[in-house]
Amino acid sequence: MSLKSGIAKFAGKSSYWFLHNVLKGGTSFPGEFAMKIDPEVLSSLGQGYETVIVTGTNGKTMTTALIVEILRKKYGDILTNPSGSNMLQGIVTAFLAHKNKKAKRKIAVLEVDEANVKMVSKLLHPSVFVLTNIFRDQMDRYGEIYTTYDKIVNGIKLAPDATIIANGDASIFSSVKLPNKKIFYGFKLADDKKENDFKAPVNTDGVLCPRCDHILHYHERIYANLGDFFCPNCGYHRPNLTYTVNKIIKQTPNSLKFQMGNRDYSINIGGTYNIYNALTAYSVARYFGLTDDEVAQAFEENKRIFGRQELIKYNGKQIDLILVKNPVGLDEVLHMLNTEKDNYSLVALLNANHADGIDTSWIWDADFEGLDKKKVKRLLVGGQRWHDMGFRLEVAGFDPGKMVTTTDDDSLIEELDKLPTKKVYILSTYTALLSLRKAMAEKKIIKAGM
Repeated sequence: MSLKSGIAKFAGKSSYWFLHNVLKGGTSFPGEFAMKIDPEVLSSLGQGYETVIVTGTNGKTMTTALIVEILRKKYGDILTNPSGSNMLQGIVTAFLAHKNKKAKRKIAVLEVDEANVKMVSKLLHPSVFVLTNIFRDQMDRYGEIYTTYDKIVNGIKLAPDATIIANGDASIFSSVKLPNKKIFYGFKLADDKKENDFKAPVNTDGVLCPRCDHILHYHERIYANLGDFFCPNCGYHRPNLTYTVNKIIKQTPNSLKFQMGNRDYSINIGGTYNIYNALTAYSVARYFGLTDDEVAQAFEENKRIFGRQELIKYNGKQIDLILVKNPVGLDEVLHMLNTEKDNYSLVALLNANHADGIDTSWIWDADFEGLDKKKVKRLLVGGQRWHDMGFRLEVAGFDPGKMVTTTDDDSLIEELDKLPTKKVYILSTYTALLSLRKAMAEKKIIKAGM
């Protein structure tokens, strides 16, 4: 370690201690401070670690949390960035904050923003890249899905000896020839569906063949552009899968039961997309030598995490706080809500800051029309763009007479107490979610921090 790196590390750790013990917060500033002294401090911080980079549009935080929970069964101490601060400065902070413990192997499992993969790869030389999916997301920042994938590939090219563990149901992940060893996972629910031949709905993005630009067809489609795809024009098709989900047994908004291989697994969270997250984590666990029993135990013990279907108990109400940030993710959350058997209240919070994406037109691509409106007994809309969200729900057919507008967090919390149902689902963009959690923490409804 150079003198400059040593000074940067000391300064970063000192600022982290002060922020967390005196000011009670700070997920990226210590890393930013350390990088001002040594822009490549991450390289020295990461020495001796096997680094796993988890990236993609949706599911990074949940998948990272599941991987960490599983790997701890065998390897004990795992370094990670649990706050979801997934850009370079947040990752540096994660290393500064980590207290080394005795472990069989030093492993870092890091959620990494797609645009930061190259910078992180350059400094950490990862052992494994985990690719979840790519959908349209924050178009003002990322552009089209092909641009996003190019950013990821540019990072992978810096680590040709690393293993890629990728979603084989996403056609884009097998489209670029790379020297890396590849392991693909996906859904394989029935062999007899090989006779099927159909296209995805017309508004589905990412369904052009990466080789010839012909429209892809499917034997089986799970959601969005994910499934058993093939191109009838050039023969491009889904790669062979090493790990598979073979059966979805039961789904509720707060539980999943499904089969991987010849074994059933359960997890206490809802949504088909979370089965993909579990499959991704399972694939990584098998790569690191864990058994099915160890994976199953970790799944049963998994905890709700910050903003990702986080369960909050408040004055007799069961509140599910769910982050939504793009049409595909929002659609899957709406599909999950349709598995709810009880009546509930729905809260929709929309902001348009840089971290959310400043273009809010994506809410029109989500299928609010398909939501079972009979079960929604009250609607709250809020956030900086509450008027856009309210109008969108009116167009979707919701009764304006059941809709309450809240323009700040304090009034929203007051309205939560008045809702007529025990179950409440809050769908929120990122900065609106942060703001609401802060207000709830100030009122002692939840603990501060993440």
